[in-house]
Amino acid sequence: MKTILHIDFDSFFASVEQQDHPELRGKPVGVTAAHSRTAIIAASKEAKKMGVKGGSSYWQAKKVCPQIVTTPAHFVKYFEISKKFIQICRLYSPYLEVFSIDELFLDISATAHLFGGTDSLIARLKEHIKREMGEIITVSVGVSYNKMLAKMASGMDKPNGVTKITPDNVDDVYKKASLTDVCGIGFRIEKRLHMLGIRNLLDLRSIPIGALVAEFGPHEATFLHNVAFAKDETPVVHFGSAIQTKSVGRNYCLPKNETNKRVILQTVFELLEEVGIKLRKLGKKSRSIGVWLRGDESFGGHKTTDFYVNSGKDMFDILQKAGLLRSVTQASYIRQVSVWAGFLQDENFLTRSLFATEKEEKLQKVVDNINTVFGDHTIRNGFLLYSDKLTTVPNGFLADRWERKELGKLY
Repeated sequence: MKTILHIDFDSFFASVEQQDHPELRGKPVGVTAAHSRTAIIAASKEAKKMGVKGGSSYWQAKKVCPQIVTTPAHFVKYFEISKKFIQICRLYSPYLEVFSIDELFLDISATAHLFGGTDSLIARLKEHIKREMGEIITVSVGVSYNKMLAKMASGMDKPNGVTKITPDNVDDVYKKASLTDVCGIGFRIEKRLHMLGIRNLLDLRSIPIGALVAEFGPHEATFLHNVAFAKDETPVVHFGSAIQTKSVGRNYCLPKNETNKRVILQTVFELLEEVGIKLRKLGKKSRSIGVWLRGDESFGGHKTTDFYVNSGKDMFDILQKAGLLRSVTQASYIRQVSVWAGFLQDENFLTRSLFATEKEEKLQKVVDNINTVFGDHTIRNGFLLYSDKLTTVPNGFLADRWERKELGKLY
């Protein structure tokens, strides 16, 4: 039987800020987007005890916790600490899978005995993290015989806890756990399960697989059936193994409700420039470009073409010609912009475009090289003149395949 750990930082962003700024320690801290105080993207342990949740507005947080202190996020710093976290954990087992910027799976089935057993290994790992990162930054650990249960266990005794789920106690755990304690069961699925009379994880065992298929379809039904019987055969997958990139995207929340249409379009353009940079780093091109704008109303969609592109300008032109940016003039204001590129293909497998010139391609490579050395957006399209430079930051779930590729080099 395997022994798998799920190691999850406690209040990661806030703990990092408290570690770096002693004046924040012991206080309820809300981490906000780097350019704004309007949303709490992460809360410290102290703030969570007062009822502050990540994703709440600043004013909601202030209402439940008047003494909350806010500090801006520093994603690049968090990414660096995440890399250090990986390098520490890989010393305890080579079988390591990063799940997000602040959590990973570690299969210690073949290495636990080298450290005196599972309990001793976990104690040494926690002490190692404390020594390298500081006493404020802690992790909670879930231990079980598969990944699904290990992840579930890591959230049961926070902060700084260790929880084990074994074949002997899994039924007791299932009786007490909520449906949404399982990764993959969200509130919408929970609501549909409630309508079927399913109130806890043990109840799932009583419903026939056919009934689950009728309600959720074969894929989701199989997942729920396996959850019911605590089955999960997915292996701990090496983070640096082959990564299938299906899409590349970028999401950005504007500092304020933006009414200036030119600023909104410049933001779309620059986000597409970032997507283009990532596509070129990955050696990919896309033929499906999408945009979503959120404000007093939400607009968006995607356009699929019969040719492939990987430059921000080309993607912007595709959206404009498709009429997907007309909504900028319809909304009173825009607050959030999302762009993405899908239907990707390796550029080496594609026939060279009749419209692309060798001069344009060489110029793009020179610009990319300069931006790599001096920072993203050092050289910009003229349309972006006088616009604010957006900061390219790691995605919290490391959904950016370029980030995942870079992290994969660490082990």
